[in-house]
Formats: sequence, C-alpha cells, structure tokens
Amino acid sequence: MKLATFVAGDRPRVGLVDAEAGSILDLSAAGSEHPFLGSMVSLIERGDEALEVIRDLARSGQEHRLALSKVRLLAPLPRPEQIRDFFIFPGHIRQSAVGMRKLAARLEGTPVGDTAPGEVPEIFKTRPVYYISNRNNVSGPGDEISWPRYSEIMDFELEFAAVISKAGKDITQANARDHIFGYTLFNDFSARDAQFLEMKGGLGPAKGKSFDGANSLGPWIVTADEIADPYDLTLEARVNGEVWASSTTSDSLFTFEDLIAYVSRDETIYPGEIFGSGTLKDGCGLEHDRYLQDGDVVELQSSVLGTLRNTVRSQT
Repeated sequence: MKLATFVAGDRPRVGLVDAEAGSILDLSAAGSEHPFLGSMVSLIERGDEALEVIRDLARSGQEHRLALSKVRLLAPLPRPEQIRDFFIFPGHIRQSAVGMRKLAARLEGTPVGDTAPGEVPEIFKTRPVYYISNRNNVSGPGDEISWPRYSEIMDFELEFAAVISKAGKDITQANARDHIFGYTLFNDFSARDAQFLEMKGGLGPAKGKSFDGANSLGPWIVTADEIADPYDLTLEARVNGEVWASSTTSDSLFTFEDLIAYVSRDETIYPGEIFGSGTLKDGCGLEHDRYLQDGDVVELQSSVLGTLRNTVRSQT
C-alpha cells in the first residue's frame, strides 16, 4: 500500500494512493466510522487492523476516490513522533569528510590539504551514530524550502527512512522488522556553513539542519509488505532535472533492524517515529563540492518509493 496525507477541502486527510491510476482514495471519508483513519499516526498505531480495514475500503469505497492532480499532498507524517537520522553509508562517511575539508578551506581561506577519502573511522563501524532532529520542521512533496537567512551554502541529502509501526523496548535484531510499518523518501536539507561552524563545538548539527521545512518526507509511505528488500533499492537525486546522484541502499554498515535494536536498548520507541537512513554514497552536494542555488528544484526518486520534489527559495 501507498499511504499519504493530503488536503482536499477543509482539513488534512489520509489516503490510499494508486499511483498508476493517478488517484487517491479518501480513507477519512470512506471509513468515517473508523476514527483511527483520521490521521497517519493513529492509523499506524492501530496496526494490522487498520491495514485490513483499508483493504476492504479499497474494494468498496470507489465513490471516495479523487484524482491525485486535484489534491495537495503533505508529508505523510506532518509531525512525526520523533526523527532520528543516522550515518551508516561508508561512501558518504568517507567522501563527506573530504567535502568538509574543502568547505573549511573555502570558509576560512586556508589550503584544502589532502582530498583523498580516508578509511571509515572505527566508531562508525561499531555503532550506528545518529542525531535527533526537530520533528516540527517537516515539509512534504511540492513544498518550497525557505533558505535560512543565516546561511549561504545550502545542500540536500539523498536518504530514505523507516517508519516505526509499534512501541517497543529492548527489541532484538531478529524481531525488529515487526516494528517497521513502511518506508518513505527523506531529504534532510542542510545549511552547510552553519553546520561546519557549530560542529567545531563537538555537538550539533543544530541550526545546520534545524530550520523550517528542513526535513522533507514523502511523497507517501510504502508499507513494508510491498518492499521485498529495502536494502536493494536504487535512489536518484536530480537538481533542475540533472542527475547529481544515483546510489544504492545495499552498502550500508547497518540495517534498519540493527538501528531499531540499538536505539531501543533501555529506551522505548513509538509508532510514527522516523528512522532516517542517512545520506547514500554521492547523495549530497557536499560530496561533489557543488551546492544549491535560489530556485533550484530538487527531486529524490525511487521506482518503488516515488518522487519527492521540493524547490529551494531564498528569503528576502
């Protein structure tokens, strides 16, 4: 299933997308007797029961089907319960370090130094490092991303994310897949100059990644049962139609199952949380020493997950 949050009329609704037909079934209307269809989080919380109801509605609720072109898609989770973003693709780990050295030379007027990618530091091999992002700074497909006024160097990130399906603590790696509801594309927009300065303090990334709209999700959630192998996907990033990156999810140091087991040690995770994969190899301007400009249209695309499109706009 492809499940989306959209606006048609007076309020956000939850819908079942038929991408090939270009339509969306208004689940909030078709299943009005089921209050849990009122929002994506409540749908996720209801679990298998909700999915079974949706299957029934897909067969019987045709009068509540709308053209996708007539609705506005929002982020599938406009306010996730939590956002964690990881750093688990070795190509990105190695190449982003070089990118940061080049960025430092530009900002500080110093020599670049060695530009050969080094080895992946041991810390990233032994544990899945992550940061917690601002769950209120979410945007969706088609949204404009306002370039923060304190930044001159704006970037995108080619990622995908797992959506947590049910609460749990001390979850084993073997049982972790039962806690994945589905997957969505994730563009973690980044103010690189702010990020560079802040992380000199050993914390962060803070304002480097915390501004309105910085976390773009969508265009919908593809339920886990529709994806045979989330670690065999090809994702592409385009800027104004030009391919900047094409990469695979197959070479990560850890799986989402590993991440869930790690995070849930002595800590409860909840339905509707986002676990971001971190940037795939070659998946950002930092790795290419090439950054976004005002008006650029950024598209993340997957044949399985859809296309997430945003435009970056400077603020006057």
